Parts: sequence; C-alpha cells; structure tokens
Amino acid sequence: MTPPDALAGAMPATSGAAPVAVGAAPAPAAPGALRPLLALLHLASPALPVGAFAYSQALEAAVEHGIAADEPAALRWIGDHLRLVLARVEAPLWLRLHAAARAGDTAQFARLNARFIALRETAELRAEALQTGASLARALPALGVAPPPAEPLAFCAGFAWTCAQLGLPAREGLAAYLWAWTENQVIAAVKLVPLGQMAGQRMLVALHAEVEAAVATAAALGDDELGSAALGLAIESARHESQYSRLFRS
Repeated sequence: MTPPDALAGAMPATSGAAPVAVGAAPAPAAPGALRPLLALLHLASPALPVGAFAYSQALEAAVEHGIAADEPAALRWIGDHLRLVLARVEAPLWLRLHAAARAGDTAQFARLNARFIALRETAELRAEALQTGASLARALPALGVAPPPAEPLAFCAGFAWTCAQLGLPAREGLAAYLWAWTENQVIAAVKLVPLGQMAGQRMLVALHAEVEAAVATAAALGDDELGSAALGLAIESARHESQYSRLFRS
C-alpha cells in the first residue's frame, strides 16, 4: 500500500521507472490581479451588446462579387483590410484616442473622434461606427465607466476611452480591439462564403500574426504617416448599399 506521504512528495517508482516529481502548487495571485485581463476579455467578447454581429464591413459584397468567395480569398481580404486599413488609420487613431483619454484631454479626444468619423469611406461604414458607438455608450454604466465627452461617438473612440478609464494598457487594449474586429470578420465569412467551423478556426490562427503586426505598425506611425487608399474596400462598401439580398448592414 502506498504510504500516505508519498503523494505529497514524489510518486513511487514502478517497473524501474524514475520517480516523477509532483510540483508544488503555484502561489495564489493577489486579489484583483486578473481584473485587467478579464476586462479586456469582456470588451473583446461578442457578448458586448453593441450589435457588431450585424456588420461585415463590405465583406458581404466582396463574397457576392467573387472577390472573397472561398477560404483563401476570404482570409486574404480580411488580412488586407487589417494590414492596409486598420493598421494604418484606425489603430493609430485608437492609440491617440487612448492617450488623450488617459491624459484627461477631452478636447483632443473629441477632435480625434470627429476625425475618425470623417474618415469613414461610405454611408454604411459611418452608420456602423456611430450605431456601435452609441450602443457602447449605453453599456458603459454597467462597466462602471462614465460615457466620454463626444457626441456622436464612434465605436473606435468609445473602446479606447473605456480601456483608458479602466486603466488598461494601450497596446493590450488595441490588440483586444483588433482581435474583436478580426473575430467578427471571420464569423461573417463563415456565414457568407459559407465555411465550416474548422475553416474559421484556421483563419483565426493565421490572423494572429496579422493582429500583432497591426499593433506594431500603429505604434510606429507618426501623425503625418496616417492614411490608406483602400479603393477596393470603399467600392465594395458602396456597392453593398444597393445589393439585392443582404444578411448584414454593411
């Protein structure tokens, strides 16, 4: 019979095998140590009631017109959107919005919010930014955050404001923002192409590096370097406005 104290140290050797040490339990984390991580997971969750699931940001039109009609093409479309648009405009503005919110510079925050809205290429993309931003503003009291001093509020600005008010670091907050966008795009592709669930997981894994690179690009760009010329995205978004059959609002 195994002595009672054997389980507290090492497992008894059997059949000549070397004993396997049972490591000590890790020290408990300090109370509240996981709250920043949990806050980021909360903000990036599809359960956040902002209605992002209703938008594809022109992906639906790209599928309809054969541009993103299978898994490799959809992955390429999402990766290009992330690399050429979000990383070079939306993400750098997110970092500046976060910095303004942390500094308490509400005038600069309002200016950046207005700039982001003005940079939306089409009516659908602008409506998406404002609807999801208004929905986030209504949800903020439940998160213990006061709404930002900007009206109308873009979702990008609202997310940055929330991260700043919760004391979440800029790079991690931006990564959560971009991941939520990426996940929403892949979910839309799974529905639209259509693709299987495993295809969606393959796409998400492939996009990990793109999200990380987008954060690095955004952090490196100066004020005079912000900008993109994603004409294909703007054209497909405009075409979506009159598309005959649609699942998504953008």
